[in-house]
Amino acid sequence: MVRMNPRTGLVDVGRLDGNAAAGVLSGLFRVDLTAAVVACRRCGERGPFAEVVAELDPDGLIVLCRGCRHTLLTYVHGPGGASLSLDGLGAIELPATE
Repeated sequence: MVRMNPRTGLVDVGRLDGNAAAGVLSGLFRVDLTAAVVACRRCGERGPFAEVVAELDPDGLIVLCRGCRHTLLTYVHGPGGASLSLDGLGAIELPATE
């Protein structure tokens, strides 16, 4: 269900941390992204994926750099399929698996 902001009349997008985004993306990446280190292509800031800013709505999510708020990745899904853009990411470093 889409939540509307009563003051602005716009869709109320939930802003969370990277833990929420990692849950949505786990089906695509098949790994736990919360421990991954990501780098922003724009400002170069590096940090755990769990600490990024994530905006979620029923159609997908946008992940933002905590430092400069630049879009790191966008994931949109619907009846016709899904789209993933990683344009803002400079790197994703995954921890070694056992």
